[in-house]
Amino acid sequence: MKKLVHLSIKGKVQGVGYRAFVELQAELHGLEGWVRNRRDGSVEALAEGSGDAVEKLVKACWQGPPSALVTRVEVSDGDPKLLALCPAGEKFGMLPTI
Repeated sequence: MKKLVHLSIKGKVQGVGYRAFVELQAELHGLEGWVRNRRDGSVEALAEGSGDAVEKLVKACWQGPPSALVTRVEVSDGDPKLLALCPAGEKFGMLPTI
């Protein structure tokens, strides 16, 4: 059964390779979706896949790359319409900052 989550990650998560980290983790776990920076300094992600794979991504988001300092990971149900934001031809990709 597929699970779709929307993540909001806060802390020192920009300028440390956090989006690339999330993209790699998502690809390793076979997830679909995207990740992007937000102008408020947070990182936002949408991920869809098996419940187990999604939980592994959420756990990895709490850790992040070595230079990150994650203080909060908010998890909510994802909106399926937002999956269409993923770059064409990519299963999981990075979006521009909003």
